Amino acid sequence: MRFSPTFLDDIRDRVPISNVIARRVGWDKRKTNVSRGDYWACCPFHGEKSPSFHCEDRKGRYHCFGCGVTGDHFRFLTELEGLSFPEAVQTIADMAGVPMPVADPQMERREKERTSLLDVMEMATQFFQDQLQTANGARARAYLRDRGLTGRTIETFRLGFAPDSRNALKEFLAGKGVSKEQIEACGLVVHENVPVSYDRFRDRIMFPILSSREKVIAFGGRAMSPDAPAKYLNSNETELFHKGNVLYNFARARRAMQGANGEGTIIAVEGYMDVIALHQAGIENAVAPLGTALTENQLDLLWKMTSQPVLCFDGDGAGIRAANRAADLALPHLKPGRSVRFALLPDGKDPDDLVRQDGRAPFDKVMAQAKPLSEMLWDREARNGTFDTPEARAELEARLKQLVAVIGDENVRRHYQQDMRDRLNSFFQPQFQNRGGDRRNFGGGSNFGGGNFRGQKERGGKAGGPRTQAFASDRLTRSGLVRGHQENAALRECVLALTVVNHPALMLDDYDEIAAIDYDNRDLQKLWSAMLGAAAVVAGPHLTRDYLLECLDVAGFGSLLKNLDQQVRNARLWTATEQAAMEDAREGYRQALAFHKRAKDLRWQKIELERDIAQATEAGDDAEIDRLMRASQEVHFEALRLENQEAIIDGFGVLSGRVKGAASH
Repeated sequence: MRFSPTFLDDIRDRVPISNVIARRVGWDKRKTNVSRGDYWACCPFHGEKSPSFHCEDRKGRYHCFGCGVTGDHFRFLTELEGLSFPEAVQTIADMAGVPMPVADPQMERREKERTSLLDVMEMATQFFQDQLQTANGARARAYLRDRGLTGRTIETFRLGFAPDSRNALKEFLAGKGVSKEQIEACGLVVHENVPVSYDRFRDRIMFPILSSREKVIAFGGRAMSPDAPAKYLNSNETELFHKGNVLYNFARARRAMQGANGEGTIIAVEGYMDVIALHQAGIENAVAPLGTALTENQLDLLWKMTSQPVLCFDGDGAGIRAANRAADLALPHLKPGRSVRFALLPDGKDPDDLVRQDGRAPFDKVMAQAKPLSEMLWDREARNGTFDTPEARAELEARLKQLVAVIGDENVRRHYQQDMRDRLNSFFQPQFQNRGGDRRNFGGGSNFGGGNFRGQKERGGKAGGPRTQAFASDRLTRSGLVRGHQENAALRECVLALTVVNHPALMLDDYDEIAAIDYDNRDLQKLWSAMLGAAAVVAGPHLTRDYLLECLDVAGFGSLLKNLDQQVRNARLWTATEQAAMEDAREGYRQALAFHKRAKDLRWQKIELERDIAQATEAGDDAEIDRLMRASQEVHFEALRLENQEAIIDGFGVLSGRVKGAASH
């Protein structure tokens, strides 16, 4: 059975070649870079002890630098496993979840027609190229020369000209024996709802659009007349061309990236001329969508070439809006190691302007300053807002949570949540430093309620009166509520982490809540990320304490776990240990989580009160200062009550048979 190139390309694109080869080899962990789709192994075709067999997902190819074998999905199966070509196709189709095509005379006829349509598009391309060199093409040649394009660049991109005639192309193709139906099927004439068809492209500079196999499948045309209703006009949808699935310059950019001097990434710009100008300046790894906003399919094409493409937009209002749309498009599809970056050009400039005036250096500088997606989202939501009220700050936090929630991959979503929390903490944490002069400031910003209000006026208006103080107990000062990100973890955080590690069955019932726990301690944040990653790769019955401890020990968390265990034993919190009954462990976990959430809320209140007190101090508003100080004391006393209530956790353990005693194993 003969398989169409379209079908073979489709199943190859759906299955990473590393998945095919991994059935027969084990990847070398030192040389392999999974996030980049770059894999190394000992060659399965010849015996060797050091890995010289290489495969790359974005190329869909393998090569051994020892014995020289090379090929794609199908060749690997036919040469190594001895399958026939149809059997190899069946294997890849099964892995892709795509049904095998049945023998269909109509499909075979369509494939032949498709091949003939490509021949027609090639004839049209040559016609447009020839017209550019005639007297009719003089204005178009002058325009391209004014845009700084050389003859070599014009030839490389096969630019042409469509004369201002309703029938020039149609008559040329008819003279070559091309049928009316073929001309219409290529989208070269307008034939709907008109008695006589006419050329679609007239008085336009022509940009051939190529497929991934570098065949002309469509055209874009730039109007020469300023009165034309559309400055740029693309081919309509045809058997060959689906606009949302194609990127201009895709094949050439992929080749440039994969060459010996590969560019390392792919840059998506906004228009044909941007791509061509960059190419002429030596930047050959640029592509462009076809006159529309970036689509999901086009984003997938970018990710097939590189794990982190750069999306380049003009710095004006329209460019920023387009960048924001692209950010929203990418968010749900992020995966570990797969994201996008954003390069914003100076306002009023496009890539063509930059490289035409000053060469590639200014554009390279813009690329070096490209922002990650997380920063783009933060800038959009936070940079230009006013957050001088608790309601405004809560609204910002809610918007960020809503944005991050659409990320499909659980691990990436969790890291984005952590990143946004860190940004919020930094953004809302007031910086109370001595500012000199007679400015007043709220001292002790880093200690909850432990500072003095310096320079506060007395009610009678005299400065230097009694200071309003809110002293923190030693116990509160040592607590996780006020310690923030210091080295030692708060006891409640130790209880939370160790309880789940010792009783992983808790994750079967409360995984989402456990995954969302936001630790203050940095070491526990890293431990949590490693633990959730380990838990995600095994089925429920295999998620055991021994399995988690082994994974975490390999990841370098063995000493941290020992410290956590000693802390809870010293505090006689037996519900967190492995000896506790499941009912006790669950109850202790729920208590600790409730205290942890309330402590986080109090910490936010502390931050907001410090910020408001600083602003009231600057304004000299004594009444507001008094009100805020009273509120600060109330939060302080509630924090004390919370610290005292934590002792209740120690009351559990009846089912475990534990009683208070020495802190021993």
